[in-house]
Amino acid sequence: MESTNESKIHITIPPYVPAIIGVSLVIAAIVASYTFYAVRAMDNVLTVTGSAKTAVTSDTVKWKMSIARKVSESNLSTGYPLLAKDIDAARNFLTANGVPAEAITVSPAYTEEIYKYDQNAGPREFNLRQEITVQSTDVQGIDVLSKRITELAAKGIFVQWNNVEYYVSNLPELRVSLLADAITDAKARAEQIAKAGGQGVGALKAASSGVVQVLAPNSIEVTDYGSYDTSSIEKEVMVTARATFFVR
Repeated sequence: MESTNESKIHITIPPYVPAIIGVSLVIAAIVASYTFYAVRAMDNVLTVTGSAKTAVTSDTVKWKMSIARKVSESNLSTGYPLLAKDIDAARNFLTANGVPAEAITVSPAYTEEIYKYDQNAGPREFNLRQEITVQSTDVQGIDVLSKRITELAAKGIFVQWNNVEYYVSNLPELRVSLLADAITDAKARAEQIAKAGGQGVGALKAASSGVVQVLAPNSIEVTDYGSYDTSSIEKEVMVTARATFFVR
C-alpha cells in the first residue's frame, strides 16, 4: 500500500489589502458616476450659429491714381521735370474741383524699366511714375470726380491706373451691435430646434463671435477669415455668433 505525501501551500493576505480593494471600488464608482454626470451635462446643451446683417453707406473714400511718363534712357533727366508738371496739373484738377489740398498726398517718383522681348529693339525705355492719393469723407463728390479722370488725358497726362475704394469708419461699433442681434438670432434658432424635440431653451452658457463680412449688396462672397468689399459705396455688414444654451 503506497502512501501519498501531500504538501499544502498557505498564502497569508496582509490585513490592509481588503481595505485597498474596497477603496479602489469606491473610487471607480465615483469616477463612473462623475463620467455619467458629465455626459448627461454635455447632452443638456445646444450649440447653434446665428447671424445678423445691416445695410450701410460708406462714409470714407480713398482714391489712388498713378501718373506716368515714358522716356528713353537718354531722356531720363528731362523726363522727371515733365512728370513733375503732370503731377502739378493733376493736383490743380483736383483742387479746382473741390478737393482740399490737405486731402491730397503725392508719393516720391520711381522708375520702372520697360521690358522688351527683343533686347536689340532700340534703346532702353523707362516709365517714370508717381502716385497721387486722395482721402476724403466726401464719398459722392469723389465718386463723381473719379469718373472725369479722362479730362487729364485730354491735357496730355497719362493716368496709368485709377482706383477708388470705399470704407465704413464705424465698423467696430457696428460689429458690437450686430453681435447682440446675432446671439438673439441664435437663440431663436435654438428654440426651434429644441421645440422639435419637445424641449425648451434655457440660459446662455457660452458665446463666441465670428468674423465680420463687409459685402457688396446681395453678395455671397463670404470667407472663413472675413471679407471687406471696397468697390461699392453701398454695403452690407454681416456678423455671425456661435452660442451654446442650456436645454430644459
